[in-house]
Amino acid sequence: MATDHTQRHRHLVSLSRLMFKGYCSGFDNPVKDLQPIHPELEYISALDESELAEFIRVANLHHVTVRSLQVVQKATASLRNENLKQWCASSLASEQQRIAHAIDTLAPICSVLEASGCKVTVIKSLDHWPDLGSDLDLYTTGDADIVNRVMCAEFKAKTEPRSWGDRLANKWNFSIPGLPELIEIHVQYLGQTGEHRAMARRVVERSVMRELSGHQFRVPAPEERIVISTLQRIYRHFYFRLCDMADFASLLQNGAVNFSELRRAADAGGIWPGVATFLLLVAKYAVEYGGRVDIPADVIASAYSQDIHVHPRGDFLRVPMLPAAGLYGAQLLTASRHRDLRTMCRLPLLPPLAVTALLAYRLTGSDKGVW
Repeated sequence: MATDHTQRHRHLVSLSRLMFKGYCSGFDNPVKDLQPIHPELEYISALDESELAEFIRVANLHHVTVRSLQVVQKATASLRNENLKQWCASSLASEQQRIAHAIDTLAPICSVLEASGCKVTVIKSLDHWPDLGSDLDLYTTGDADIVNRVMCAEFKAKTEPRSWGDRLANKWNFSIPGLPELIEIHVQYLGQTGEHRAMARRVVERSVMRELSGHQFRVPAPEERIVISTLQRIYRHFYFRLCDMADFASLLQNGAVNFSELRRAADAGGIWPGVATFLLLVAKYAVEYGGRVDIPADVIASAYSQDIHVHPRGDFLRVPMLPAAGLYGAQLLTASRHRDLRTMCRLPLLPPLAVTALLAYRLTGSDKGVW
């Protein structure tokens, strides 16, 4: 019997192969020839009930449940494994129902905030479509008092307790009756300590409209999507989910990224080396599991190291800490050269906050109240 850690890793490997071998590009429709993923079907078919539940838990954690199960569903259409077909159909229907409810709830929230003078962009959460994140993230240039008043008065929302990290980042979490997902709203700033304002404004200024399930949402342009995820993965959490690899491999495969514009966006926050490192990690992971992603040579040259890789540990794909620390130091140095006082004052708060969060987690099993 495999250890929990080994099994989680094996589930993640299987999901990665389903994603990168099961789709050509764009992750819109599974490929016609699914023979390459038949070993994954055999693997899933051999799992018992508790192992299947863990497989779905890992897929949910990495926000790839719908996309991976769509591949399995198509592949099982020609097989005589009724149990696998029924399990797949049931799991897929349950997740799609959750997503439909979340989208139907999110749409009026965006509309009412916009009508109240708070321009809103949905960040991160819709990047994974047709999957959806475990919470719903918004960025607004509006006023925090208006945001809180609208959420509580119009949607009967309850403001969740704010951690130290929430206060630094100037963000609030709201729970809404009947909605399992929290609504997380970043107000006026982005970054792990709320250090980015000019770069954050670009998120709204360059946003584009996207229609999903009959609703119109304002979402970041591809370049800002990359910047936001770089801040989250390389400069704060130091880990990737599988959805990050799939989402941004898709953008790169489809030629959706204007690299000159991306460089301008990243330079505004002093994080171009981090952005280049982020893209290199995505490309390497995609290739490892059967995908193909090309990025310009000058982007590769700007990365922290061409030998960098993520490595699985616990539930996620971890970024090596030495490169992460080096990129953090470079960001702080750039802020100093540009005399960016907000960043210079706030970024040094990150290491003690991270240490406090780690100690809290080891003592209590939770870093709630810190991050």
